[in-house]
Amino acid sequence: MQRRSFLIGVLAAPTVLTAMPVWAQAEPFRVGLILPMTGPFASTGRQIEAAVRLYMAQHGDEVAGRKIEVILRDDASVADTTKRHAQELIVHEKVHALAGFGLTPLALATAPLSTQAKIPTVVMAAATSSITEASPYIVRTSYTTPQVTSKIAEWAWGDGVRRVVTLVSDYGPGINSEATFIKVFSQAGGQVVESLRVPLANPDFAPFLQRVADQKPDAVFVFVPSGVGAPFMKQFVERGLDKSGVRLLADGGVTDDDILNGMGDPARVAITGFHYSAAHESAENKAFVEAFSAANNGSRPNFMAVGGYDGMHVLYAALKKTAGDSDGTALIGAVKGLSWISPRGPISIDPETRDIIQNVYMRRVERVGDQFWNVEFQTFEAVKDPAKSGG
Repeated sequence: MQRRSFLIGVLAAPTVLTAMPVWAQAEPFRVGLILPMTGPFASTGRQIEAAVRLYMAQHGDEVAGRKIEVILRDDASVADTTKRHAQELIVHEKVHALAGFGLTPLALATAPLSTQAKIPTVVMAAATSSITEASPYIVRTSYTTPQVTSKIAEWAWGDGVRRVVTLVSDYGPGINSEATFIKVFSQAGGQVVESLRVPLANPDFAPFLQRVADQKPDAVFVFVPSGVGAPFMKQFVERGLDKSGVRLLADGGVTDDDILNGMGDPARVAITGFHYSAAHESAENKAFVEAFSAANNGSRPNFMAVGGYDGMHVLYAALKKTAGDSDGTALIGAVKGLSWISPRGPISIDPETRDIIQNVYMRRVERVGDQFWNVEFQTFEAVKDPAKSGG
């Protein structure tokens, strides 16, 4: 019996030592990508999916001996659908990571599942500050609204703006943005004379813009979701506010690169702050924009695309660091402190919050030939989310 036990032990030992590499090479690393591919925010889904596919085309579909498989699900921006897809992907598809999430409610709907299943979850779009606090397995590669808004408020005061009306969409990121602008601008000495919240669904800006006109502020600060910027800008100009002396300051989603050419001259009245512009001057961004355009019938990448592109970088880099180990706790540990040069500039993942640290750029819309671009003119470097850093 002793000899038999010894032989079993000897034979088992190599199995134990080699089980992980053999298993790792045999089983694909599956990523469940949940995006709004239909519905009012379908452009978000299209941009992120295109960037994910581009990253894989450029960097291959194998990392540390694991073939990468992406399983796409359309949630049409409905939180219950997002949650159902996440459950199915975890239980039936046995994914090793989740990614995507076009809006805050969609990311938050998945957070408890990420925690329970210990599944790394990469938020590529949603921007409410608290999302990464909802699960220790969430990491973000998009941005947070306080991160950008704090610098817009800082810049506004420095440029002589003293009285402001805030006008935001009535949901998480908009409320985040409003609170941040009021805090930072007021601390600098500025006055927010009125705060307006516009319904997220089917917004009519006319009555709110009239209230802005009545207040006669130095500027209006605006946050609306990507895609809603075009009708807002059109109504701003139609009501003559562009000629009234009221300056338009906004989160960069208002002049989204994906739709900027369609907005035309009205967009030129905006001064925006943001973390990405397709016009960002770097070799990495030039290559990214050219490759994205070539792969997508001439389309221009926007901030959603760069969030998806960098989200795949996070998964690839983490899997390399774990040598192919797809354990969720190991992967999320490997994510913390990652830093690299993105098309948007230098970025890193805060090891304490799992949120992104990145530059924020002030931009103005300029016409170059028959194209419109968000041209950067000032940089705030290595900005953390002030909601989590005490700022």
